[in-house]
Amino acid sequence: MGEYEKIFRASVEDPEAFWLRAADAIDWYVSPTTAIDSSNPPFYRWFSDGELNVAHNALDRHVDAGRGDQAALIYDSPVTGTKRTYTYRQLRDEVATFAGVLHGLGVGKGDRVVIYMPMVPEAAIAMLACARIGAVHSVVFGGFAPKELAIRIDDAAPSVIVSASCGIEGKRIIEYKPLLDKAIELSEHKPGKRVILARPQAEAAMGEDDIDWAEAMAAATPVDPVPVKSTDPLYVLYTSGTTGKPKGVVRDNGGYAVALNWTMPNVYAVGAGEAMFTASDVGWVVGHSYIVYGPLLAGATTVLYEGKPVGTPDAGQFWRVIAEHGIKSMFTAPTAFRAIKKEDPKGEHLADYNLSKLEYLYLAGERLDPETYRWASDLLSIPVIDHWWQTETGWPIVANPAGIELLPIKPGSPTKPLPGWDVQVVDADGRPVEAGTDGAIVVKLPMPPGSLPTLWNDDERFVESYLSAFPGRYLTGDGGHLDADGYLFVMGRTDDVINVAGHRLSTGTMEEVLATHPAVAECAVIGVADKLKGQIPRGFVVLKAGVDADEEAITAELVQMVRDQVGAVAALRDVAIVAALPKTRSGKILRKTMRSIADGREEPVPSTIDDASVLDSLRPVLRRS
Repeated sequence: MGEYEKIFRASVEDPEAFWLRAADAIDWYVSPTTAIDSSNPPFYRWFSDGELNVAHNALDRHVDAGRGDQAALIYDSPVTGTKRTYTYRQLRDEVATFAGVLHGLGVGKGDRVVIYMPMVPEAAIAMLACARIGAVHSVVFGGFAPKELAIRIDDAAPSVIVSASCGIEGKRIIEYKPLLDKAIELSEHKPGKRVILARPQAEAAMGEDDIDWAEAMAAATPVDPVPVKSTDPLYVLYTSGTTGKPKGVVRDNGGYAVALNWTMPNVYAVGAGEAMFTASDVGWVVGHSYIVYGPLLAGATTVLYEGKPVGTPDAGQFWRVIAEHGIKSMFTAPTAFRAIKKEDPKGEHLADYNLSKLEYLYLAGERLDPETYRWASDLLSIPVIDHWWQTETGWPIVANPAGIELLPIKPGSPTKPLPGWDVQVVDADGRPVEAGTDGAIVVKLPMPPGSLPTLWNDDERFVESYLSAFPGRYLTGDGGHLDADGYLFVMGRTDDVINVAGHRLSTGTMEEVLATHPAVAECAVIGVADKLKGQIPRGFVVLKAGVDADEEAITAELVQMVRDQVGAVAALRDVAIVAALPKTRSGKILRKTMRSIADGREEPVPSTIDDASVLDSLRPVLRRS
């Protein structure tokens, strides 16, 4: 039996002992005596009698241990030509001071703070400052459209919002303040104050409720960490829901800290003093877990990168960051490597940099296609590790645990379940299927620490969305199969949430926007396979009878509407006007069938179809690349 097998068995046979041992690596004000509280299933709680502070664990304890002068966070911004290094002591002091800013604005334990920031150090500082005082942060991807931001403001009901004058997307400067002002205008909940970081690329028009970041920091008194219960929420992070209304994933303090601290050496092979580069954004779960919290909990050095894999200024920027900062493990999405491959197919930029310290490349956020795996593997000559997880889980479900034992790699598979994750593939009746047979991927309850305990203010939706389909098991929403060796192959989403460059987006939200156009009678948005981004949305609209308008003008308006109301990240640029949409006799649009045809598969006519001629007439449009 290999080391991985021993550890995995220990985690599922005696999770109580396994996770209490893992909890010993964290500083507690009150140490937990039990790992899991199963008194109220399916609402399991981890380390419920323990008290801690995550910001203390991420910063103060490393300073106290004598490593205050070690680099904690490196800000590398090719779009502004800026590089800045914060030691653990400097980062702790900045966080303590901004925690004082929030405290001075009346923010306390349990209060919410929305963070709407670009990829700058102040975003991480704001997150950690909230954790320091027991406030709950909710980071919204910088540049998200006002309507979507307003929905999140209404749901989280923040006391304070932290933002910046602008963000930089490639070569474009996006002013955040007008977007924030519009979102607050649209929202029913009106937050108190807004702390605005002034950036030289754009000046923000400040109102009476706006406070300048630098001025507030200069006047603030640093505060100490506040003990919170393990089960208290650390943050709320919104993920797309199939209804169009986002779901507020709750992350607790204790379970998350223990789980992330365990993953750093065991999954990512990164320990204290070593460097990790995660090319993501703090607006997404990857940024939360492996730009901010995970590396800092482990005492590692983390890189916060403001730029793109290509175009800022070239396809060699990732290699430059790795070489300059001595990166051991890198984590990004397959989309990034597809973009690099498109710009530099022979990897010629690599010759300009020394990547001798890079030992592992981790890819996640969407399915890693074998072609991209082989290209990256051949180019770098190191293990390229696909791994699979979700916003809801907080850390990987399935991965090759390089820090424990590097298992044989099978292209197309993220390898095997990590300790604590009892992964099963089941049929429609919840029965486990044979090896190699596709089905719904589920996880047996209770899930390990760090995974979501519920949704923000919505226990009912938590159960309905994730636990009702197969009682006693969490529905991942992904389909796939386990092979004879226990390797999982994730084949794609089973719902209508699509994955665009690692970002999960609801097609339902886009449909809601298209449907508001006065000329549109009905519409459908599907995600189709894309070599670069994994999936891209394509829209199909049926115009109202009697509409006499320029079709090109209408499609341009529809594209712009989605951009304005969902955001540029939606990447909806293709809207086709069609005579009719294929439907079942009960009136349900056959989105799955449309998606299959668009992806190039020979899809038979469903038996439930109302009018087969509609599907036949649509096939040429669907097959157009």
